Amino acid sequence: MAAFDPWDPAFLADPYPAYAELRARGRVHHYEPTNQWLVPHHADVSALLRDRRLGRTYRHRFTHEDFGRTPPPPEHEPFHTLNDHGMLDLEPPDHTRIRRLVSKAFTPRTVERLGPYVEALAGELVDGLVRRGGGDLLAEVAEPLPVAVIAEMLGVPESDRAPLRPWSADICGMYELNPSEETAARAVRASVEFSDYLRDLIAARRKEPGDDLISGLIAAHDEGDRLTEQEMISTCVLLLNAGHEATVNATVNGWWALFRNPDQLAALRADHSLVPSAVEELMRYDTPLQLFERWVLDEIEIDGTTIPRGAELALLFGSANHDPAVFTDPGRLDLTRAENPHISFSAGIHYCIGAPLARLELAASMRALLERAPTLTLDTEPHRKPNFVIRGLEGLTVEIR
Repeated sequence: MAAFDPWDPAFLADPYPAYAELRARGRVHHYEPTNQWLVPHHADVSALLRDRRLGRTYRHRFTHEDFGRTPPPPEHEPFHTLNDHGMLDLEPPDHTRIRRLVSKAFTPRTVERLGPYVEALAGELVDGLVRRGGGDLLAEVAEPLPVAVIAEMLGVPESDRAPLRPWSADICGMYELNPSEETAARAVRASVEFSDYLRDLIAARRKEPGDDLISGLIAAHDEGDRLTEQEMISTCVLLLNAGHEATVNATVNGWWALFRNPDQLAALRADHSLVPSAVEELMRYDTPLQLFERWVLDEIEIDGTTIPRGAELALLFGSANHDPAVFTDPGRLDLTRAENPHISFSAGIHYCIGAPLARLELAASMRALLERAPTLTLDTEPHRKPNFVIRGLEGLTVEIR
């Protein structure tokens, strides 16, 4: 029997048998080690993402004490200040106000205009990989592409971009289940350094506005759409983190899946028109975000089980994306899959605002690798990161003959 154990290397290597067991056992399960309710079925996850009795935060309605929760330790405060003022962890009306402003930067037309820049950069990165005869696909293509794109959108100068990925990785460590004190200390340090950097950058853009998102947020504030400085800083960090973390991991998870399914890789190489459906299927098959949490603001019932106010739900995206009630033969990678309602970009009011940009980046890097590195092969078997919530690889070493 496969066991759900997010700290077990065997589970992290392949969590999908454990998900199948959870689905077979029922619709909701209390998991004592994290004091969460696990929700493994696609229909439930999809519905609960849209259920307004749940929230990403409870602080808009309750104090920690009212909600039966212990406040975070004071030494973690810089992380929580940064995290709690970003729209991902806000509920209406604050969420609505901030998302309305930011969404102007992610309209289909805006993303479409980025297409030539993204494709050119993807081509340059892949050309470099080809010249070297291979290397680490993560470090040399998957990572620099989305980091550069979101930094360009925000107006972060190229000379300042080196710390962005390490800051992001340290902050995202806090989204894992039961993070250690060492993880928390790294997240706090990164939160302080990242916030200080952005505070200076915002001050510089106030003096000399540019054609970038930070300047746009400042202009909107001056015109009456109010963002506090902390909300602006938190929004920029969220966009930088979410704007590349999922894309980096989706890229390497996707290519690792293709290398393990050579028939699908051969079909893709033979027909590049499969790229759009391949992006969707690879996001479903091994999603970079395995779990999304929701607080129960008002008591709910799932399949006869009452979940009280103050409880926390763990919505299992990885399990939902492998639910046979929705996906035919879900354990099979099928790049031609026509019906693919995966929930890797979430749903409801917190649906990923950058999903069109992520799709553009994933398709651009895939096309560049198919066209410019047609002999790309795996060099050494990769190691999984010891993470569950954000699923990725330590690296993906490839060879180009």
